[in-house]
Amino acid sequence: MSDEPVRLPHLRGDGTAFMVDVTGKTPSVREATAVAEVGCSERVMAALREGTVPKGDVLAVARVAGIMAAKRTPDLLPLAHRIGVHGCELDLSLADDHVALSATVRTADRTGVEMEALTAVTVAALAVVDMVKGVDRSAVIRRARITHKSGGRSGDWTRPAET
Repeated sequence: MSDEPVRLPHLRGDGTAFMVDVTGKTPSVREATAVAEVGCSERVMAALREGTVPKGDVLAVARVAGIMAAKRTPDLLPLAHRIGVHGCELDLSLADDHVALSATVRTADRTGVEMEALTAVTVAALAVVDMVKGVDRSAVIRRARITHKSGGRSGDWTRPAET
């Protein structure tokens, strides 16, 4: 570990926030994947498996909500750049005690799409909670994180396997 102080890219030397200028960067293909979980009760998981959640198709609604959210990231995060979201895949699956969510976002632009991937997966998780809260209010969003990014100046990165 370096003894140099951590420099956050969105902060000036005096500590004030600013939007990083990316006009001099060359557009390149970039991709990021984020995952999250929505922990649910046995009752909710059964309703999801049986398709009996009163509000309808939870996974379809969450998928569309996440994709829409990826495109709206700069509206939610004040220092995020408005970039072209050229692709967004959002997958949801049912595990024993949770809904597993994964979002992969792609662009050919001047900055990465990590925040778009995280926004997609967390808003999709919020949609799941919204859809199931009438059945059981105990649903919890957990473990939202970037698992992979590629492209750009810093190249490829993959989160180490968790034990």
